[in-house]
Amino acid sequence: MTKAALHPWNREFAWADHRALAGLLTQAQVDQFDHDGFVVLPQLLDSDERSRTVAEIDWLEAEAEAHLRSLPNQRFSIAEAGAITFTTHVVTRSPWLRQLSAHARILAICSDLVGPDVRLYWDQAVYKKPEKPRRFPWHQDNGYNFVEPQAYLTVWVALTDATLRNGCPQVARGLHRRGTLRHYFVDPLGFECFSEHDDPAVAEVPAGGAVVFSSLTPHLTGPNTTGEVRKAYILQYAPVGAAMLRGNPDKGDPLERLVCAEPTRQYQVLEGGRPVDPPPLAPEAAGPSVIRHG
Repeated sequence: MTKAALHPWNREFAWADHRALAGLLTQAQVDQFDHDGFVVLPQLLDSDERSRTVAEIDWLEAEAEAHLRSLPNQRFSIAEAGAITFTTHVVTRSPWLRQLSAHARILAICSDLVGPDVRLYWDQAVYKKPEKPRRFPWHQDNGYNFVEPQAYLTVWVALTDATLRNGCPQVARGLHRRGTLRHYFVDPLGFECFSEHDDPAVAEVPAGGAVVFSSLTPHLTGPNTTGEVRKAYILQYAPVGAAMLRGNPDKGDPLERLVCAEPTRQYQVLEGGRPVDPPPLAPEAAGPSVIRHG
C-alpha cells in the first residue's frame, strides 16, 4: 500500500459520500466516485462540441507554445516547448468555452458531486507533445494550492483519444478519502505526493469523454510515446465560499484565506441547484497564459 504523509493543514478531514439526483450519473457511478475517487464517462461532449472546443483552444495553445519556444531554455516552470503546455483561463478569451463551462451535462455532474451552489474554480488546456516524452508525477490537485473545503471537482475532458500510450490519467484509488497529502516539488516535473504506486487504475477515455475525479484523488499522466499531440481540457468546480489558504504549512497555520470568487473566471454556475449563465465575456488582451498543474 502506498504510504504518504498528510498535509499539515489537513486536520480532521472526513469524506462525505454523494447521491445521484440530477439524472446524468447513475448511483453506481457516484458510488465508484466515492469509493475509488474517479469515474470515467465515455461520452460527455458530442462530436460537434468536441470539434469546436478543439478549434477554440488550438490557436490559444499555439500562442503558449510559441512563447515557450521564444525563451532561452524553452521552458517556464513545469511547461516546456515540445513536451507539455498549460493554457489557462481560456474562459476569459472564448465565448464558446465560457458557455461550455456551464454545459448542462457538466452542471448535472457538479450538482451531484459538489452541491447546489457551485463556482468555476479553474480551467486550462493541457497538451502533451510527442517530441519530449515525459510523465507527470503523482499529485492531488489540492496539493498545488490548498483549497478549503478540500474536495472540489475536476472534469478532465479528452479532446483526443486518451490512452496509456499517449498519457491518459492514471489514478491511485481510495486515497482521496484521507484528504490532502503532503507534496514535494520535483524539478522539472512539479509537485509530487509519492513517487510510485503499485496498482494504478488506468483511465483511458475516448475523445469527447471525460475522467471525473476529486481534487483529492492522486493521479498522474504518463509520457506521450505516440506521434500525435494528446489534448485535454480541464474544468474544475468548487462550492461557493471555497477559499485558497496561503502561508507556509511547515511554519504553522495559514496566514491568509482568499475566497475563490475572481469575477472574470470564477463565476457561479449553480445557485440552489439551478444553472446560472456565465457573465458576458469582457475583452482580454491576447498573450500567453500562466501555469499551474494538469
